[in-house]
Parts: sequence; C-alpha cells; structure tokens
Amino acid sequence: MKEFRVRIIMVLAAIVLALYLLYPTYIDYQNSKDITKILDEKKSEFLSSNPELTTNQLNKMIRVVEDSILSANPDILKDRENRIKLGLDLQGGMRVVLEVNTGELLGKLANNPDDIFKQILAEAKEEASVSDESVVDILGRKLTEKGIRFSRYFGTIRQEDDEILSGLKEDTDDAVIRALEIIRNRVDQYGVAEPSIQRQGSRRIIVELPGVAREEEAKRLLQGTALLEFRLLKESDFTISVMQKIDAVLAKTIGTDKTDTTGTETVSVNDTSSAASDTNLSDIDTQDFSEEEHPFFSIARLAQDGSADAYVKGSDKNKLLLMLSRPEVRKVIPNNVEFVFSAKPIEQEDGQKFYKMYLVSNKPELTGGVITDAQANIDPNTTAWIVSMTMNSEGSTDWARITGANVGKRIAIMLDGSVFSAPVVRNKITGGRSQIEGMANMEEAKLLEIILKAGALPAPVDILEERTVGPSLGEDSIIKGFRSVVLGYVLVVLFMIFYYKRSGTVAAAALVFSILFILGVLAGFKATLTLPGIAGIILTIGMAVDANVLIFERIREEMATGKTIKASIDSGFARAYSAIIDSNITTFFTGIILYQFGTGPIQGFALTLMIGIAASLFSALVINRLVLDIMTAKGIEVTIG
Repeated sequence: MKEFRVRIIMVLAAIVLALYLLYPTYIDYQNSKDITKILDEKKSEFLSSNPELTTNQLNKMIRVVEDSILSANPDILKDRENRIKLGLDLQGGMRVVLEVNTGELLGKLANNPDDIFKQILAEAKEEASVSDESVVDILGRKLTEKGIRFSRYFGTIRQEDDEILSGLKEDTDDAVIRALEIIRNRVDQYGVAEPSIQRQGSRRIIVELPGVAREEEAKRLLQGTALLEFRLLKESDFTISVMQKIDAVLAKTIGTDKTDTTGTETVSVNDTSSAASDTNLSDIDTQDFSEEEHPFFSIARLAQDGSADAYVKGSDKNKLLLMLSRPEVRKVIPNNVEFVFSAKPIEQEDGQKFYKMYLVSNKPELTGGVITDAQANIDPNTTAWIVSMTMNSEGSTDWARITGANVGKRIAIMLDGSVFSAPVVRNKITGGRSQIEGMANMEEAKLLEIILKAGALPAPVDILEERTVGPSLGEDSIIKGFRSVVLGYVLVVLFMIFYYKRSGTVAAAALVFSILFILGVLAGFKATLTLPGIAGIILTIGMAVDANVLIFERIREEMATGKTIKASIDSGFARAYSAIIDSNITTFFTGIILYQFGTGPIQGFALTLMIGIAASLFSALVINRLVLDIMTAKGIEVTIG
C-alpha cells in the first residue's frame, strides 16, 4: 500500500476539501428551513392581530423579523455568504436586461437638429441595435461619410470633430453610469435581498431581483423618473426633543418584556445593539443605553458634534423603521417632518455598516428639475473637492430665497427618499450658481455630481429581455433538476455495471465523487447554480462515462493479447490518455467560448460544464485508476465485462 500512499492522500484531501466547502451550504439549508418556519408563524400572528395589513406592510414586518434573527446570529450570515447560491430560475424572481437609449440622449444634446440629422440618427440607432458598436461612433462615422462637421449639431464651431466626438462619448458613458446609480439606489430602497446589478458592454445593465414576482411594480421601479429634492434639516434641539418623545413612548409600550417590536427575543444592547461599542466612528455617543429603558437611543446613537444626526447599524435599520411606524409613535412625530436615512452606509474596518439618520421637512423646498448642470472639481483656494451646480432662471430665484432665509442651516440633497449630502448654507446664493463643500475624495464628489444630474434618468431605459420565475416554479425546477441528475446517474450506473461488471461498479462509485467535486468547486468560488448549470452536471455524468468506456475498452484489447490484468490496466490507461485528453480539451475550450461570449443561462451551463470536465478527469484518471490498482495488488479479481 505504500506505493499508493501519495495518491490516496491526494484523493482523500480532495474529498475532505469538497465536503468542507459544501458544509456551509448544508448548514444554511438547515437554518433556512428553521427560519422559514419561524417567519410563517410570525406572518400568521401579524395577520391575526391586524387583518388590515397590506402585502407591502406585511413583507416589511417579516423582513424585520428575519433581520433581527440574522443580526442575533452572525454565523448564519457567514454560512449564507459561503453557500452555493441558486439562480433566479431555481429560487424565483426577476431578471431584466436594460439598455440605456443613448440615441435619444444624442437627440436631446443636438443643437437645432434638422431632418438630415434626424434621419442619420435614426439610421445610427437602428445599426447600433444589431451591433456592439456605440451609437456615438456610428453617428460620427455617418456624419463624416456625408461630409458634415460635428460642430453643425454639437459643441462649438471652434472645436475639432475628434474633440466633440470625445465629449459625446463621455456624455453617453456618464448617462449609463448615472442610470446604473439611480437603479441601484432604487433597488436598495425597494428592499430586495441579494440583488445583482451589473453593467454589460457600453450601454446595457443587467438587474437580477431574487424573490420579486410583481412584474409591473419592478418595471416602474427600473424605468420611472428619479425624484431629486432639496429639503431642510430640522434644528438639533427640535430633533432631539422629538427623539426623546419617541424614546419615552417606546419605553412605555415595550416595557421590560425583553422583546422588540416584532415579538422576537433580543440580545443585550451593551454587547450587540450599541453602535458605539463596536465601531471606530469617533463622533458617535459612547454612552450605553438599556434597550428596555431607552429602546430608541439603544439603536439610534447620537453624534457628539452637537448635531442631531444619529447613526444606525445596518442590521437595525428595518427594526427602527418598524418602531417609527407604530401608531403611538406617529402621534408624537409632527406631521410636517419625517426621518430619513443616508443613501450610502459608512463601512467600518470590521465590515459593519452604519447609516446616518436625519429629521427633515416632509415637503421639499426645491426639486431637481431646476438643475441644468453639475460638475465635480477641485477648489483652487483650498485644494478640496467641491461640486458646482447651475440652475435655470426659475430655480435661481427660488434658490436665492431659500438660501437667504436659511443661512447657517443644513439642506438635505435627497434622491428617491435617501440623503446623499447635507451641506450647510454659508450665505445667500444668487445667480443660480452654487457649490457644495465637504467632499472627502474624488469618488464622493463624482457621486454627488451624478446625483445632482439625476433628477430624471438621463436617457430612456428600454427593457430588452425579462424573465420572471415564481417561487413555486423555482422549487419545482429544483425538484425536477434533482430528479434528472439522479435518473441520469442511475441509468449510467446500470449500464456500466451491466456491461463492465466489477470495473463498471468502480467507475460508478468514482462518478459520485465527480458530482461532489463539482458542487465543492461551485461552493468554493461562491458561484451560482442555475437550471442550465444542472444540465451541465448531467452532461458531465455522460462525459465521465465516456472516459471510462475508452479506458475499459483499451484494457479489454490488452487482455485479449494475453497480458496480465495489471499489465493490461497499465497499458489500457496509457493508450486511452490521448483520446480522453483530446476530447475533453476540445469540449473545455467550447465551454470557455460559451462562457466568454454567452450571457445568463449560457454562462451557467458553460461554468458547470468546465468544472465537470476537470472533476470527471480527476475521477476517471486518478480515483478509478487508484481503486483498480489496489484491487489488483490485493488479488481481487477485476472483471471488464
């Protein structure tokens, strides 16, 4: 056995590693069943106590319960991050492919477009719809072919065509970035768990929304106009007074039963709920509050800079919103104000995220429709990043009135209900041009520039493709996919055992490890398993058998010449290597091409196919060979049909 020691260790190490990588998936599956059971019970409780709850309200309350469970058990989140994720076709949800209509944007940017320009632009848009070339490049090429200078429709007469073309490319690219940022913000506000929002190519955006089945609502979310508002922040004294009233009401309501607003048990705030106890933010109040005596301030921790800004841990955000939605709490909050959160969290070194919470007027002083331009640049006097914005004449008049009446106060710049910045008004601003200070870096300044320009989507967003899978259909896909794998495996095993006897049994056992290795690699790379991915696994089973068939037939040929079984096995494997490697390498390269140029389901199929090829080769050439060699060494009869 010493001669096999290295190979045995290699095989055992591969098996142990695969099981180790799959362990979080197994644990998450068990946890998910327990959490689902709890949530179903809570849903029944909520409906029985308040039958008038809308679906949206019920979903928010259930999400709060789930968040409280996850925040109290961080190990569940850790396992969830390392599990094999299921695609939308298996867990249900929506997948939408959007395209930013940059052609419409060019039509808006053009100066005095005539019929000639409109015809050329229409041709460019039509050509771009069937190619990867950008509308800007096609339009530029067509204008050049007709001998028309770009300055006739864009830029100034002093600019060269290349300069104008470069500016147009920058404008269209900026439009896609702005659309991506707006869509990302909306999806975050919508409350989708584990959404995926990616840019593809020059003008496409792919959005995956697990668990979202309301098709029309999702369409409005992705295609509607963004709402940019300027709202006044309330004075610190007023805000703190409101917070104290809320805290007092909640303390009376919750009492000392050690349950949160969802009715689920909570952990001591001194250890987990206090933002100050486990964050490096220097301006959070470090005083610890008892959750029973001060339920509001145990979650919303005040800043030490004298403002009434509060910091809320990301895992407590929904819990706090549910507190604020209680009828007894709404009575002590003035009708003309509301609490809102920052759009972007502050992330700490330990990975925790905190949102700033503000109290603002519920009516905007100004909306984003008056902004004509915004630009991020460096202040030459201070070398700090600032954002300059320009308003139209109507906006200039209103802005001068608003800033003049609120010098020294803060104004929140909000997009779709979230605060992106809350600068202080230094003085009355006339002329419609003003600048916003306090940017930490270029990225923050650029983001605010995008937001200020995002009063509406910069260009129409068209839906090119959409797929909706309901939860029941996704569950049905999992069941049928699992049955297909089992059926395919059973049929292959029966054939191998019937045709190759004991050697076929060895090959069938090695095939189990192939599937184990595939799932282990998927878990290790945190890949997503889709229905086409399951098809790739089924195809892998057939390809693994193909390698074994080549090997066993070669061994048969060698045994027919009178060689011993050991010599036949050695020679059979050696002669089969070239054919096995050639066929699998060819298929592997095909998988690379499919993965590189395919999208969505095609990529899922290609990924599992490539992983399956590598796993099946290891099983056939290493595990299968090892078992046959051990059987031969121990004198166990090896039958090849």
